[in-house]
Formats: sequence, C-alpha cells, structure tokens
Amino acid sequence: MTKLIKRHLVPKVIEALQTSRIVNIVGPRQAGKSTLVEHQLPIAEYLTMDSDSIRNALLADGYAQLRSIADRYKASGLPIALDEVQRVPEITLALKRIVDEDNRKGQFVLTGSADVFGLASAGDSLAGRVHTLVLRPLSVAEINDAGPCRLLDAVESDPKAIMSALPTAELYSRETAMDLMLRGGFPEIRMLDDRQRIARYSSYIDSIIVKDVPIVAPVRKPDLLRRLIDQLAARTAQELNMSKLCNAVGARKETVGGWVDTLERVCMIQRLPSWASSAAKRAVHWPKLHFLDTGCATALRNETAASFDISADPTALGVILESFVHHELEKTLSWTSSQWSLSHWRSNNAEIDIIAEGPGRCLALFEMKATSTVSQEDFKSIDWFLQDGPGKAYAAKSVGFVVYLGNQLLTMGTGRVCLPLSMLWSFS
Repeated sequence: MTKLIKRHLVPKVIEALQTSRIVNIVGPRQAGKSTLVEHQLPIAEYLTMDSDSIRNALLADGYAQLRSIADRYKASGLPIALDEVQRVPEITLALKRIVDEDNRKGQFVLTGSADVFGLASAGDSLAGRVHTLVLRPLSVAEINDAGPCRLLDAVESDPKAIMSALPTAELYSRETAMDLMLRGGFPEIRMLDDRQRIARYSSYIDSIIVKDVPIVAPVRKPDLLRRLIDQLAARTAQELNMSKLCNAVGARKETVGGWVDTLERVCMIQRLPSWASSAAKRAVHWPKLHFLDTGCATALRNETAASFDISADPTALGVILESFVHHELEKTLSWTSSQWSLSHWRSNNAEIDIIAEGPGRCLALFEMKATSTVSQEDFKSIDWFLQDGPGKAYAAKSVGFVVYLGNQLLTMGTGRVCLPLSMLWSFS
C-alpha cells in the first residue's frame, strides 16, 4: 500500500476555511489535490466532477443539488468537497447564490487543474468569497517527512546572522540529488523506473492536451501544441525568447503566445519575471521559464541518471538544478511569515538565477553550482550586484547563496553562504 504523504498545505487549507466561505485549491493534474481533500481534510461529502452522473446532475440544476447537500450537512460544520470543478464552470453561479444566502465560513472546498473562476465559461468570479491556494507536486521536504523550508524566514529575521539561524543540513549524495530531480514530485509517477517514468510522463502530457487545455482555450492543432511543450521542457530555466520559440515550433507569435498563457493557467509552466529596483520597471526584460516539475521536464528531454554523470555536459544538469531549486523555493512561499516574491536578473555582464524579495528591501540571491565545491569566485555576480550593481540599496538586509551539491554549510564572508542543496529539506 502506498504511504500517504502529509502535505504542508493542509494547515493552510484549514486556516483558509475558517476565514472564507469557499476555498479553491488549484494545481497540476495528478499533483495530489484529490488525495489531500479526500484523505487529509475533515469534509462532509466528496463529489468528483469526473463522475458523469454527478456532473450531469449539477449541470441540470446545480443550485438545487448543492443546496440540498449543503442543508444536509449544515449542522456538521464541515465543508462539501467538489473535485475537478473546472469541468463544470457553470456551477459558480449556484455557489454564489448559496454562499450569499448563508455567509458561514468553510462551506465548500473546490479543486481543479485550472482555476474555475478564471474561465470565460464561469458564471461569476465570486470575488471576496473565495480563497485560492496552489498545490504543487510534492516538495522534497514532504517526501522526506520534514518540515516546510523556512530559509526565507531566516533571511528576514537577521540577514547578518544567517548561519546561526539555519539547521544542520541533512547528509546526502550526488546520486541522491540526481534521483530527486529525475523522479520529480508527482506521487504516482515518481516511484516508477526510468523507462516507465518517461512513458508515463509522455502520457501525462497527452492527457493535459486532451482534458485540461480545451477547458481554457480551444486546441486546433494538438500536434503543434505537443511540439511546443517539448520545446518548453528543453528550455526550462532559460529566458522566454518568443521569436526563437516560434521558429522551433513552426507557428505564429500570436498562436504560441496564447498557448504559453494557457499552459501557465493549467500549471504546466511558470514564468519568473525579471527583477528591477522599482516594481514599476519589472517585466521590462524577458521572463525566465521553468517547466512545472523536473521529473516531467527530464522525461520529455529523455534524460536519465547517465545524462548527468560527472563526465557528461554540465550544462544540462545546471538548468535542471536551477528549475529544481526554483520550484522548491516557490513551494515555501505560502509558509513564509511575510510576503515574498521570486524573480531573476540579468545584464550584459552578470546574472542572478533567482532573487527572492521580502519586505523592507530584504533580498535573498541564489546562484546554482552543480558541483560539490564552491569558491569565492562563485559569488562574483552576487558581490557585484549588491556592492556596485542595482542591489546596492538592498545590501544591508540581503544574503547571497550559492546552492551546491556538497554537504557543508559554509560562509564566504558576512552574508555570503555556500548552501547545501539538502538545506531545502532540513527544517524540522
């Protein structure tokens, strides 16, 4: 029997149910939304829109059906769970009517691989009544039954004393790191062997094209869309150059741009905006693209452990490591004490892979090094950025990290930290 992995999002969902009438959980297909709702939350009833009979009943008279169920369980105080609700966007009007008639908190939990309230076919956005949370594939901390990574909280509390605020890094090997990146975070797929996993991820992409994408936008040329997805996997952790992407796919800029937007809405990709010292200047440069999961990306790139052998081209591992760290950091954002945002930065002479920005001009800068050693030279871009570059005004409350494949937490001076990759899953 497969072990049920505790999701870090569960307490956040329970908290949201205490303050909102509807909680909407959005995330990629097979990330574990249904399991979380059905087996890790206290609910009154679980209804899945994958059931033809339930879906047809709600389409026929959504208000009467939901009103009846809500009345039946009202005394329990537990929410009704509606799974894969993006398949019946029309019921948003019924939901609005019910929660406006009874404004109790925690009446419904919705899940979907696309945000139902952002669909054109949705009857209403339910603004002010819905709290939306995002469930990503499993983090390594969840896989290892560790606590959420609180690295950014440690930066905010005292950037200059960051070394004393961090736990001892879990010991791991290079092979362990490769395995984590190759397997990814999809619960049912990550345990398969290489051949099965690559085939399963290919099938997974086909199911998204058939089931999820058409709900957001029509797909007239699925073969071209599949080619685009393969190209996006090949370009993970790279800037999104639309001209080169269009040439590779063989489609017009308007078509590719629309597809990229749609793929982001179904949680297949994430765009990392370009950082600037003024928020008004952001997104002037190209965003970076990160494919949704390194397990899926490496499968589409037909990569195995041999692809990342020490004798192999280090560039391939570098981009996968960067996407991996980005995803692990992004999964922590719902847990940080303050609001943080992620971006990247590049000039003609230097670049910073990931910039996390918190309140009060607080920055955590991340550079990746796919080796087991770090030198002062690896902090060159970080040093210039904070001492002479656009981050000068932020230097007092900033920390620079070089994430590497070694085991020792080291410092290269105040605010310069050699960070073992395992720090992402070392918090209790």
